[in-house]
Amino acid sequence: MKNEQSHETTKKFGMVINLDLCTGCGSCMVACMAENNVPFKPDETDKLKSITWMRVYRLTNGKSFPETDICYLPRPCQHCEGHGGHSPCVSVCPATATDYDSQTGIVSQIYTRCFGCRYCMAACPYHARYFNWFDPVWPDGMEKYLNPNVSPRMRGVVEKCSFCYHRYQAAKDRAYVEGQREIEEGDYQTACTQACPAGAITFGDLNNPEHAVYKLKQDANAFRLLERLGTNPKVYYISSKEWVRRAADNYLPNEKTGK
Repeated sequence: MKNEQSHETTKKFGMVINLDLCTGCGSCMVACMAENNVPFKPDETDKLKSITWMRVYRLTNGKSFPETDICYLPRPCQHCEGHGGHSPCVSVCPATATDYDSQTGIVSQIYTRCFGCRYCMAACPYHARYFNWFDPVWPDGMEKYLNPNVSPRMRGVVEKCSFCYHRYQAAKDRAYVEGQREIEEGDYQTACTQACPAGAITFGDLNNPEHAVYKLKQDANAFRLLERLGTNPKVYYISSKEWVRRAADNYLPNEKTGK
């Protein structure tokens, strides 16, 4: 029994996103919104009020033609571990509405506890959290296509990427019914991972040597956003371009790019 419990606590779900493969098509954003019932408005030009659990940024090296170069960077919640589960957002929440799950490494958001103080948004260095200014309004008939496994959020609360946690719960239920003690790598995948036509996103248990992310995170060109803040995020990126890796952190002009 002790071995079962210790093995359960070692899961650390995370992503490796290969920026050399990403074309910036936005399929991951669309899949995320459809899977998680992310609300939208007829006019989404005011990005301060838009909600995008997964957002694709366009980076440029700042050089003129013919040396100009661009890169697309998908950014979900980074599910920071911090030091011992003290994620920046978890540490500041006065309502315990966001929590770090030591069994999965996933940072959760409990909407019924959130009262909208937005301390977590201020603490998140990745701008991955969004405040609901309005109750969701769906176009006529669209409510029939909402995902029944994810509850829409009300106005006045903060929401964010959950690594499609409801899929993890469903995978565990299926494994239990089928008499399996563990779920396989393919049994639990996020919507953005499955929707990416370029195969740029890989999802799995960062602690499991059998999962692809375990090896990919050790790539020589792998890095994490704002690594030196010590947030210990679970989303890794791979890029063969040094200017992209430098853009991911606060390097000084003459400082060498670290691994």
